[in-house]
Amino acid sequence: MYDSKVSAYWNGRVDSEVNEESFRLHQVVTQKKIDELEHNAADLVLMGFVCEEGVRRNQGRLGAAQGPNALRKGLASLPKNDQHIQNIVDVGNIVCEGQKLEQAQQQLGDAVQQALKTNAKCIVLGGGHETLYGHYLGVRAAYGQDAKIGLVNIDAHFDLRSYDEQPSSGTMFKQILDEDANASYFVCGIQRYGNTRELFNRADKLGVTYLYEDEMTLADVSVEFDRFANECDIVLLTLCTDVIESAHAPGVSAPSPFGLHPKMVRSIIQLVTQHEKTTSFNICEVNPALDSEGITVKLGAYLTNEAMIGITRGK
Repeated sequence: MYDSKVSAYWNGRVDSEVNEESFRLHQVVTQKKIDELEHNAADLVLMGFVCEEGVRRNQGRLGAAQGPNALRKGLASLPKNDQHIQNIVDVGNIVCEGQKLEQAQQQLGDAVQQALKTNAKCIVLGGGHETLYGHYLGVRAAYGQDAKIGLVNIDAHFDLRSYDEQPSSGTMFKQILDEDANASYFVCGIQRYGNTRELFNRADKLGVTYLYEDEMTLADVSVEFDRFANECDIVLLTLCTDVIESAHAPGVSAPSPFGLHPKMVRSIIQLVTQHEKTTSFNICEVNPALDSEGITVKLGAYLTNEAMIGITRGK
């Protein structure tokens, strides 16, 4: 289901209605329906994926479906301090009805394709990490079957589980790599205690590039990303917020006591989104239902803002 009514979340403090140096994001984001987008009319298109069916299937803690609108509220009052952030359009939410995950992912893919086809960059606010599969479908449709797509994931988990019974928030990358010979996968922040030996073996068999959270430095990420991006035509970036140390991000389905520091995640987002091949970004697993102090939502909004700045600079 498609819901374009998100204007209620784009409001907040107004320091000036005429001086752009005092503007906040809610003053520069406009709302349109997805089929109202025009070519070159937006630099950046935002959309939400209101879904946690994949998390439910993966036996995770529910609440991530509240993430997109909570992130909008967190973004709304942030200052517009970067000159590259200009024409931003929010086209609303794709909503998963009941347990129709696969249908919702296809609808998200259609929306992402429409956004990218207008020559805009795209940011998707999840939702469970099943958001990634719908996001990928849209990128693949927009750039054709021959384009080499690089999937960059900031995550504690591989999400390479079997989908023999049904897809979930833990299966997306295996789904993609099994069906798409022109897709490759690089993941930063892998937890030794968050993945079974079978998953490590599967990652090796599938040719996944991965960096451990307890070993990697930003220099490591930079070297590996440059090598990875050189072999791709298009780069898609996804952030699963459970990669962040749980003291800083408790409001996620699967908290990580040994997670990454937010400043490392921020630096990776800056690095990847400013690359000329990066066309889109999604943030997933922000769970307001488990975020009693609101710090995960706030951090998620800050990191999304970093992606907005980086990806528009790259454009």
